[in-house]
Amino acid sequence: MSAEASVPGGGGRQSPDGPDRPTESPRSGELLGEIARYAADKKAGEVVELDLRDVLGYTDWFLICTGNTERQTKAIHDGILAGCKHEHGTLPRRVEGFSRGDWILMDYLDVVVHIFTPATREYYRLEQLWGEVPARRAAGGES
Repeated sequence: MSAEASVPGGGGRQSPDGPDRPTESPRSGELLGEIARYAADKKAGEVVELDLRDVLGYTDWFLICTGNTERQTKAIHDGILAGCKHEHGTLPRRVEGFSRGDWILMDYLDVVVHIFTPATREYYRLEQLWGEVPARRAAGGES
């Protein structure tokens, strides 16, 4: 799965000020925080938030985290899915990679979640690929 090919298109939101001014959904920051909390509840490691609002038109944030095994990545996925569904009535538009478990992608349009095993995260190095965007460690993630 290549980084470019696997990132699904989202809502393609544009600002009324023109096509080069992306808008942020009023909920995207809140949803990002909640997803980070759900991941932390399942002991996700190295939870990083990448701010893509000024770079991409189809999403505001990437949340990247690590599970030590494929079983743990699936548990992180399940925790995020259940939390978003039950507390926010939100389901991902698309999920990819669940059957393999080494890289699970969950597309919530405003937030795209990448759940990696350590070796797969090191191989694809999304943080370095998007190195020019603001990044921060999410509160609560294990190091």
